[in-house]
Amino acid sequence: MTENNNVLVKVEDLKMHFPIYRGVIRRQVGAVRAVDGISFEIHRGETLGLVGESGCGKSTTGRTMLQLYKPTAGKVFFKDIELTALRNEPMRLMRKNIQMIFQDPYASLNPRMTIRDIVAEPLVAFGTATGKDIDDRVRELMRLVKLDPDFMLRYPHEFSGGQRQRIGIARAMANNPSFIVCDEPISALDVSIQAQVINLFEDLQKELDLTYLFIAHDLSMVRHISDRVAVMYLGIIVELADRNEIYRNPVHPYTKALLSAIPVADPSFYETRERIVLEGDVPSPANPPSGCRFRTRCPIAEGYCAESRPEFREIAPGHFVECFKWDHPDNHKEVAR
Repeated sequence: MTENNNVLVKVEDLKMHFPIYRGVIRRQVGAVRAVDGISFEIHRGETLGLVGESGCGKSTTGRTMLQLYKPTAGKVFFKDIELTALRNEPMRLMRKNIQMIFQDPYASLNPRMTIRDIVAEPLVAFGTATGKDIDDRVRELMRLVKLDPDFMLRYPHEFSGGQRQRIGIARAMANNPSFIVCDEPISALDVSIQAQVINLFEDLQKELDLTYLFIAHDLSMVRHISDRVAVMYLGIIVELADRNEIYRNPVHPYTKALLSAIPVADPSFYETRERIVLEGDVPSPANPPSGCRFRTRCPIAEGYCAESRPEFREIAPGHFVECFKWDHPDNHKEVAR
């Protein structure tokens, strides 16, 4: 990818393989290739959406970027600092600047702690506030996420799902990070609450100049909040482009299939819409297909697709795709939406 002085986060050939052990002596017999060689950049102040089927490696990518998982190979840079090379204490101090908001607001909050203690925990851990300043900062953070500061002595079970997610956002914001991984932060919420949380993310980004990696299943929501979109399949990124470009002109067959599945609230629309239904099951990441990962389900695959993995190439300014047949005529038919 091209050099850009505005790059905040850079990922180079990142891999995360989980070993498979069997037998009494626990001998390694293979590995689950959850993330298998991906590269991309995230610019300051932007939101990069990461989409794909369940089990394709989206959440593992986010956790590995933040070094919650130690990567098998590859490099992650934050402000030109290589996170993958940092040891325990330097990496701990770096977490003031990089945070994560988790998917399940019910499981990510300690039920035995008050909201005050939950939100204040990062402040105490990094020594950024003491005494009365902690309570003042907690109140400020609760107002920031549009919660009543008077609720800070309550416990998580006293709040709704949407309110709990706001508490998780407040905790992530405690030390003023500049990069946040949002790991499907709205998937466990009601539809009516999802829009409120998305609007909160956008308001915080404008106010505090935040940078997001936004992981989600909801393609329409990703289009709304993201500046660029990356599509993952079986541990690799198959397409990356500006949000409008990737929705108007998808090139990879898998991207086209995903976009054709977006529901539209217009019955007459389905009379002319071409629905792309993929055949077969998703292969196991422990034994992925040779060559192109998508070839076993691809409607335009050829024999040579099994011989080697396609290059992740830039086919237009800012539009990257991993496909031998990116210029195939079928890949340039507009997907009706």
